[in-house]
Amino acid sequence: MATVGQWIEGARLRTLPMAIAPVIVGTAAAYDLGGLHWPRAVLAALVALLLQIGVNYANDYSDGIRGTDDMRVGPLRLVGSGVAKPGHVKLAAFAALGLAMVAGLALVILSQAWWLLLVGAGAVLAAWGYTGGRNPYGYRGLGDVFVFVFFGPVATLGTTYTQAGSVSAAAVIGSISTGLIAVALLMANNVRDIPTDTEVGKRTLAVRLGDANARRSYVAMLAVSLLIVMVLVPAKPWLLLVLLLVPAMLMPSWLMLTGKARKALIPVLKQTGLINLGFSLLFAAAMVLTHL
Repeated sequence: MATVGQWIEGARLRTLPMAIAPVIVGTAAAYDLGGLHWPRAVLAALVALLLQIGVNYANDYSDGIRGTDDMRVGPLRLVGSGVAKPGHVKLAAFAALGLAMVAGLALVILSQAWWLLLVGAGAVLAAWGYTGGRNPYGYRGLGDVFVFVFFGPVATLGTTYTQAGSVSAAAVIGSISTGLIAVALLMANNVRDIPTDTEVGKRTLAVRLGDANARRSYVAMLAVSLLIVMVLVPAKPWLLLVLLLVPAMLMPSWLMLTGKARKALIPVLKQTGLINLGFSLLFAAAMVLTHL
């Protein structure tokens, strides 16, 4: 039976910055529009965190029963390692996703944006369908697309809209940037797993691109995530603050380009998550300073 510590490790806390970053960016954009609403921001954060934990447990369960995680390098997998029963991990996934739905419903009721119920349902289905079901899209190289959509525009613009009732150019650009960083994190994870994924027939985008091109794409996504923000600088000069992330991006980029041992890429996951969190905080600071 898995210990509490193992369940926490199985939740993959290092991925949570990827979930909270778009909420911070979206809330900052709502503030810029004059529509900051803290209770709705908290609910949006709760939805994002619970969805991320749910998808982490769902991936653990689905990959575990398929045998994908039997030789996995990296953090503990509850099912693959045998420390937890598959049914228990599946139940944990459903519990987290269910709580996310409850929080999401409360957010919709407060904002009266009823059409977001369809978006929320799509997010839950996407969370399960990544590695679950008969034809998981994560095994066909589409995981990166869904991560960009749901951890970029959907999470960011949804957060902005439920607070301000509209979106802005800053919200859109910020959503693209945080989405790209989220995809970069997934790419780092999948580059590490190319040998084992290839062996079990999991055709992630990293597998399709090949090791060298997948590594280069990670660096390109980080670079574009900052460069695209420069479009907004003439109107909001404080957004130059995001360039402070350049030094933080150098080490993980170097590891991705030169780290041949798969275990050498493990720290990149945490570093990329922190980069996304740093981006969101600097973006938010720029929005606040613009109005001072």
